[in-house]
Amino acid sequence: MNLSFILLEAQPNGGGSMLLWIIILFVMMWLLMIRPQRKREKEERKMREGLKKGDRVLFSGGIYGKVHEVSDTTVDVEVSNGVILTVEKSMIQALPEQKQ
Repeated sequence: MNLSFILLEAQPNGGGSMLLWIIILFVMMWLLMIRPQRKREKEERKMREGLKKGDRVLFSGGIYGKVHEVSDTTVDVEVSNGVILTVEKSMIQALPEQKQ
């Protein structure tokens, strides 16, 4: 038997090779893009569920405020003395560092 003939027989055909590359690309995309995004969304959801009165928040529009009251889907936020806005929890982007 010729060694080159055995090596040629061991290589997969073009269709199987293409399927393998598609699977590898999908796994790479999942590891590099989808998984980190899901982790970020989970952390944001946890942050929004943990809101309590007195927390400083930052809205996605760039407005800072202080949590006045929390309900299931909305948050009342005081943005200035006596000015209270009711917003969806999904609009809260982050909890900035508390000023001392």
